Amino acid sequence: MSALKIGDSFPEGVTFSYVPYTPEKDSLTACGIPINYDASKEWAGKKVVLFSVPGAFTPGCSVRHLPGFIDNLEKIKSKGVDIVAVLAYNDAFVMNAWSKANGVKNDDILFLSDVGTKFSQTIGWTMGERTARYALVIDHGKVTYAEKEASGGDVSVSGAEAVLSKL
Repeated sequence: MSALKIGDSFPEGVTFSYVPYTPEKDSLTACGIPINYDASKEWAGKKVVLFSVPGAFTPGCSVRHLPGFIDNLEKIKSKGVDIVAVLAYNDAFVMNAWSKANGVKNDDILFLSDVGTKFSQTIGWTMGERTARYALVIDHGKVTYAEKEASGGDVSVSGAEAVLSKL
């Protein structure tokens, strides 16, 4: 499969690794148990914003990319979005710690691991061994927005403001 584009169906069989939020595992040092998250199934019939970053806890991702989605979460959800998710090549434990370090609870934003960058490789949007910086909007199984940054350091077409303008 090549890059997803507007009008494409979100692929079947897309699975990520994920540690669900639980209050008893709220501490940054508490480890939950990763589960497989069947995005194709969970996102069917929903409006989803998925943004991908090259790595958790990196300066561009932690300072320029993720905060925009945290700050604009209510505005994004007010546009009928059911799920907001961030994706990176990091494992589910690192993604879970990144959510906690940023004060994201109750799965307000899902922090998903693209294990082995399988999904990102499938759509051709990687940055070496890492996931590329991109954003997708999937509305009831159809891609309505799909943009990848020209440079890994840029946060323009994949940032919260750009995505919000397309909802």
